[in-house]
Amino acid sequence: MHGEQSTDASTELLAQVEQALHDKAALRIQGGNSKAHLGRPVQGQLLDTRAHRGIVSYDPTELVLTARAGTPLAEINAALEAAGQMLPCEPPHGEDGATLGGMVAAGLSGPRRPWAGSVRDYVLGTRVITGHGKHLRFGGEVMKNVAGYDLSRLLTGSFGCLGLLTEVSLKVLPKPRHCLSITLEMNAEQALRKLAEWGQQPIPISAASHDGQHLHLRLEGGEGSVCAAHDRLGGERFDSCYWNDLNAQRLAFFQDERPLWRLSLPNNTGVLALPGAQLIDWAGAQRWLKSSAEADAIRAIAAQAGGHATCYGNCDSPFQPLPAPLLRYHRQLKTQLDPQGIFNPGRMYAEL
Repeated sequence: MHGEQSTDASTELLAQVEQALHDKAALRIQGGNSKAHLGRPVQGQLLDTRAHRGIVSYDPTELVLTARAGTPLAEINAALEAAGQMLPCEPPHGEDGATLGGMVAAGLSGPRRPWAGSVRDYVLGTRVITGHGKHLRFGGEVMKNVAGYDLSRLLTGSFGCLGLLTEVSLKVLPKPRHCLSITLEMNAEQALRKLAEWGQQPIPISAASHDGQHLHLRLEGGEGSVCAAHDRLGGERFDSCYWNDLNAQRLAFFQDERPLWRLSLPNNTGVLALPGAQLIDWAGAQRWLKSSAEADAIRAIAAQAGGHATCYGNCDSPFQPLPAPLLRYHRQLKTQLDPQGIFNPGRMYAEL
């Protein structure tokens, strides 16, 4: 038996879904509720996944872990740590009881994202209770098994709007042998120019953030390559806890009272004239913004740069509004998987 507790509550979860279908009632899916600040509020009966928990299988030699959706991420990370392995996408979880189901449903990745890939890239397979009251398995536990693979990837980042995740199989990787964080004094324009240049070279960067005055870098890999990169780039060593604090939004930047925005942008986007205070992450592909500016103004700047903006907190439309053709596809997909619209209605968009 893996983990602290292991309970299969899938029968009870299926019964609750069947009852909701019978009553034509909406369900508000919740695990650790650590992503409550993301998305629109949902009116519906609470469906709590946390009773359905535990690592089902984990073979470090196969680099695959399967666990139930209500399993705390902290428990999964502890099991991986003990085997010298990790979730390469670094999903944020803080000390807030985040669960595996919530991690996949939100699809959020940490500082390593541009170099290692997203949550979606590591989901091999899922078990899902659909809006037809069926408990189905998609994908599998090995990379070679691609049957139904795309639906598992589709559920990643769907915020529970398409079905109830009950189990997830993930690809995991060994932890880097050596890790070193350095900080260099330079302005944002210099930092983005340097990062674009270094991105073309074999430098073992696995995180890059600029706070307004300093460029922070994390170097990971073999000891020789990490030390050689440090000698070449220069800079002062600094505490690697910075990356955990950035990922969990514990840095002083995030304590600002103004609304928080996340801009997702193409690689090598230059300095943007954003209204408010900004923090550069993902070597420039992600910008955190603290701003009281109008949503339309912020989204216009993001769209002009080829990206999109998401509001963290109380916003009527937290996610970038969809163009009409895309909204139509979303609606068709929702109708296929959740015909009565019982799962997290309106969480992403009022129309879904």
